[in-house]
Amino acid sequence: MLKDIESILIPEAKIQERIKELAKQIEADYQGKTITFICILRGASVFFCDLVREINLDCRFEFMSVSSYGAGTTSSGEVRIVKDLNTPLEGKDVIIVEDIIDSGSTLHYLKNMLAQRNPASIKVCALLDKPSRRKVDFKGDYIGFEIEDKFVVGCGLDYAERYRNLKDVCVLKPEVYTK
Repeated sequence: MLKDIESILIPEAKIQERIKELAKQIEADYQGKTITFICILRGASVFFCDLVREINLDCRFEFMSVSSYGAGTTSSGEVRIVKDLNTPLEGKDVIIVEDIIDSGSTLHYLKNMLAQRNPASIKVCALLDKPSRRKVDFKGDYIGFEIEDKFVVGCGLDYAERYRNLKDVCVLKPEVYTK
């Protein structure tokens, strides 16, 4: 696997440090409240676990699976709900946890769809943000790192279901994903 990596973009220690900062920010914003965290499977699962273990508030977990990529490297633009939530959101404070904000299309669609379920509030927390790739006007509320337009893997992010287990966020060699 490591032979496919061009470079380490964000090392594990820096990721863990930033996760602790995000957790403190969320704790300050939601003091005295119960948060329903929605993990967007599968990419956000590693970040989600690290984040929620740092938060000392009353939390509930939900999981959704959405697809807009298929097996490709760019979004198709069509968002498909593969696995929906198990519980209602009405009156709840919700934070959607995602691995990366890229075109913004998926999260824009998802946030609007979930807002129709009448939560008390709804925000987005993402490990990575690639604003140069935006196709819709979308901004996350809690962002780990803003990155350049590079194809990254690790810390839950994948290419063809590989590399999710890397502890660092790494740049994948172009010849790997352009074959």
